[in-house]
Parts: sequence; C-alpha cells; structure tokens
Amino acid sequence: MSKQPKTKDRIYVCHTHYHAYVTFLKELNRPRQEQGRATLVLSRMSSDFETFKERAEKSGLFCEVLEYDEKRQSAYPELDRYTAEGGGILGNMLRRIIMTKKFGRLCERDIPTDFTQYKDIYVFCDIDPIGYYLNWKHIPYHAVEDGLNTLKYSDDARYDNRGFFRLKAFMSSCLNLIFVQNGYGRYCIDMEVNDISAIEYPCKKYVEVSRQVLTENLTEKDKKVILRAFVRDIDTIERQIREGTGAQKILILTEPLCDLQTRERIFRDLIEQYHREGQIYLKPHPRDELDYRKLFAEYCQFDAKMPMEILNFFPDFHVRKVVSVFTEVKAIQFADEMIMLGADFMDRYEDPSRHAQMKRS
Repeated sequence: MSKQPKTKDRIYVCHTHYHAYVTFLKELNRPRQEQGRATLVLSRMSSDFETFKERAEKSGLFCEVLEYDEKRQSAYPELDRYTAEGGGILGNMLRRIIMTKKFGRLCERDIPTDFTQYKDIYVFCDIDPIGYYLNWKHIPYHAVEDGLNTLKYSDDARYDNRGFFRLKAFMSSCLNLIFVQNGYGRYCIDMEVNDISAIEYPCKKYVEVSRQVLTENLTEKDKKVILRAFVRDIDTIERQIREGTGAQKILILTEPLCDLQTRERIFRDLIEQYHREGQIYLKPHPRDELDYRKLFAEYCQFDAKMPMEILNFFPDFHVRKVVSVFTEVKAIQFADEMIMLGADFMDRYEDPSRHAQMKRS
C-alpha cells in the first residue's frame, strides 16, 4: 500500500512562550513565500498562554494556531503500577517498556491534529507526552533544544537514564522499546541545538542552529512582528524604560526555583545585595508562580509572560548588570555585565545534591 501524500508543510509543538519565540525566529528566517504555511501548537500543560493565541494568529506567520490539552503521565492512574521500582533492573525495564507503549496510546485522545499530514514536525521538550505519542505512532519528527544551551548545563537524557545509559539509548533509538529524549528516540530525525561545542556528550543526531544568527537575520519589520505578538502592553514597557532614564539599572531574572518560601528569600537576598549598585528591575519568569508584584511592589517589573529576549528589541533599554541563577544570559544584548550565579549559589538555599548535575556540566 502506498503512503498517502502529506498535505501540510510544518507544525511546531511549543510548551512555553520561549519555545514560541524560537518558532517565530525560525519562521521569520524562511523565505517570505514560505511564511504563513506552518501550524503553531500551544501546549497548556505547563504554561498559561492567556491571549497569546490570538496575537500569534494576527502575526500572519501561521495558517493556524492550535491549543493542546497535553496531560502529564500522572493524569493516567493506570500507569502507576508501571512506574514503581522493584524486581531489579530486568523488572524495572519490563515495566518501563510496557509503560512507554501504554502512555503513547493514552496520549492519543488529546492530540489536537493529525500529525501524519505534516511534512516536518518540530517538538520542543520531546520528553513531554507528545514525544511518547509520536514514537508510539512511528511518526518522524525534529526535536528542538528546550532553552538556550540547555544541554550544556543539563543533559537530561543521560541524567534521567544514568546507569546502563548506552543500553537504554540502544533500546530507544534502535528498538523503540523505551523512550529516551533529546535525540535518542527511534523516530527523532535530528535535534536542533544552539551550540554543539558547548555540549559535553554530543549525540550524532544533534544539528547546530544558532539562535543568535536567527536573531541577527531579522529585519526591523520582523522585529515589529515579534513585538506585537509577545508584548501585551508595549506602552507600559516603554514607560518603564523611560522611568529609569539616566539611572544605573540592575535587571534580576527570577526563576521557578525550589519552594515558594525559599524562592522569596533568594530574591530578597539578591535585591538586598544589588540595590546599592543601581535601580532594580525584575523580570519574572513566565512559569514562576511567586507573586512578585505583591511581595516586591516597590520595584519596576516587566511582564512575566514576555520572554526576556524581547527586551533586545527596545533600542532605548540598557542595564549595567543582568543577574540570573540558572537562566542562560548569552542572548542578552542590552547589558554591560551578565552574572550567572549557578549551582554554588543555590547550595546556600537547598541540599547541594539537587544541583550535582549542574556542577558536572
């Protein structure tokens, strides 16, 4: 039986606003005649996209924008028996093989479109249920690095499968008995990463797609398309920038770290440390649930839903320092100095064993 021809061009499965931002970069780097023919899928599993769907539709870059009610493994109690430890490596592996197939099948009920109709499928975070589904259905796809240089700091495929990693990778990439993310899935064609040279253990499927180059290729018209899509209230952003004119600015990037009580203490300590050096600006992370507007109302705060890279497109915005804990800051073009505090800093607030993988990277 001959295969049915694929009738649609491209589809992107995004789990965060940053994923959507990278998708915009990729589409805007395509020839004009190819734009407007892709499908954008917004998974609501880990992010609240609020009104972003409507703004993405108005951008003209996509033929359709779909919402996806993706569900975590924990949403299916029938899988619980297959995730319990016990019976040694053979027992654990047998349960994992069964769980992999059952999970992929259970995901089908929530799939928002027919993926078999697309010539190219791009998935951010293929360890999420969509990856299990595509591998269960034997649908080839392209994986895309979750964040900027994520694999430099956190090689989750190796860490999640430590102990017999090569065997597990073989069982995933060659036999499709289990599923290993980030380039080791049987039906993962390749995985786009920002910088292969930064990754300690490159996979043969990694292909380098520099996000800096994608950004540098943007025209002024392209940047306006991005601003209209990702900035809910551009007048407020511009006013916040003008209010700090002439002052030394320190931008602190928040992150969804640890428990909320500890997280509040972390950012109170950082504000206390840096407020003497200049005017504090906060950029809450899109998935950070701490109420910064209530707890730190005296400080200027940018829209949490907006990826921080969007600030690069405001020519009048410049800061003396950007401070982050784990967020990669190399994409920032508006700062004199960028500080990434890292695992040693977090050791002051949490059990250091939680950050062991970060230290090995």
